[in-house]
Amino acid sequence: MNDSLELLELAMSENDQEVGAEVEASVPQLQTELNRLEFLLTLSGPYDRGNAIVTINGGAGGTDAQDWAEILLRMYLRWAERRKFATETLDLSEGEEGGIKSATIGIQGPYALGYMKSERGVHRLVRLSPFDSAHRRHTSFSSVEVMPDVEGDTTLVINPEEVKFEAYRSGGPGGQNVNKVSTAVRLTHVPTGIVVTCQTERSQLQNRENAMRILRAKLLEMEEERREAERLVLRGEHVTAGWGNQIPPMWFTPTTW
Repeated sequence: MNDSLELLELAMSENDQEVGAEVEASVPQLQTELNRLEFLLTLSGPYDRGNAIVTINGGAGGTDAQDWAEILLRMYLRWAERRKFATETLDLSEGEEGGIKSATIGIQGPYALGYMKSERGVHRLVRLSPFDSAHRRHTSFSSVEVMPDVEGDTTLVINPEEVKFEAYRSGGPGGQNVNKVSTAVRLTHVPTGIVVTCQTERSQLQNRENAMRILRAKLLEMEEERREAERLVLRGEHVTAGWGNQIPPMWFTPTTW
């Protein structure tokens, strides 16, 4: 890039069209390198290169919100499929009339977390509701959590004595074990109050493993948020250099210089 800048200065100073054409021919390569560097800068978080766990929860809006949550779920699954990322459903709770109450999926692929982290937050949908007989406009909300999938991470240790385990019978459509055997799992992390459920697998053991995987991701995300809050406190509030933001004047006497 420095060589191209030097050639450009030379071409401008001497009005050399041949050198200018050479610089112009190198522009696409420079643009590609710039895009690569911007990509690496944007996805430079400690876990951005790894896999992601995504949780979608239907919020305010009743059946429309549950339908909106299912739309988001399908959108993320299709996005992952187009990028050749592997996906798995870790937990799914269906709505009574339509849509889903909540869903948790795992996405495995390079930079999966980095790509998905911008989806964190509350998503709003305004539309003419297909569930309203009067076909009125409804506003629906769904929240999306994106957490790092760190199964092999040894920096986070979970004390088994701090995790409350419950088994219950799954609900909804499924195999012959549904509503007959207590294969669904609920884990409660007592110190933080985090509750994780998992009921997609027919095996209680596998559901428990998936629930622990989700719990680990939630705890790691909470720890990252705590560290970021500490950094913001140390950095202080950012204010513009303008009227109303000045600090009180400090008066010095010759003896304090």
